[in-house]
Amino acid sequence: MITIAKIHTDFPEKFGIPRQSGLVPSLRGTIVFEPEFRNADALRGLEDFSHIWLLWEFSKAIRREWSPTVRPPRLGGNRRMGVFATRSPFRPNPIGLSLVKLEGIALQGKNGPEIYVSGADILDGTPIYDIKPYLPFADCCPEATGGFAEDVRERQLTVNCSQGLWQQIPEKHRQTVMDILAQDPRPSYQHDSERIYGMDYGDMEIRFTVDGDILTVREIAFKEV
Repeated sequence: MITIAKIHTDFPEKFGIPRQSGLVPSLRGTIVFEPEFRNADALRGLEDFSHIWLLWEFSKAIRREWSPTVRPPRLGGNRRMGVFATRSPFRPNPIGLSLVKLEGIALQGKNGPEIYVSGADILDGTPIYDIKPYLPFADCCPEATGGFAEDVRERQLTVNCSQGLWQQIPEKHRQTVMDILAQDPRPSYQHDSERIYGMDYGDMEIRFTVDGDILTVREIAFKEV
């Protein structure tokens, strides 16, 4: 397949990325087209839609061999399910699918046109294969069932962050960072309350511990530019 664009987000690493799109609506992403696809005519009419589908590559999970079963993290990493019954990145073809909100389109500019989205669960620099509009009358199925995933819906952690650390976070990122941490970025099989985890977001490394349902921010370090 041909890469038509790349998405730029504040996630330089996989750890911390929400496990599904839309779980943290405030997450922002910018889709920049490859030079040969920078044609405003290709986006004509897209501005009338509220949401779009992104078809993309799990560029950090490419393997030569595939397995018919995987261990979903939300099942504790010790229960195997069929790869086609999961959204695991380890697939015969490492293709991801995300539904994001269309926040705007900039037709002009150095790299225009660009698409601005929110709710993206995607690593910075991820190749985009295709973009399609979300159609509520066709894509929404209210009677759908969620299989085993219904039993392991995302639980929310309570996030404790001191006033001093809170003020270190740039104001525009504060609520987003708290929402990401509340999703519990850790693998489900890790329960060491003494372990310090580190999550990269933008130019920050946020270090935290988790004890039960309480996540405590311990330190915020800024990377040198």
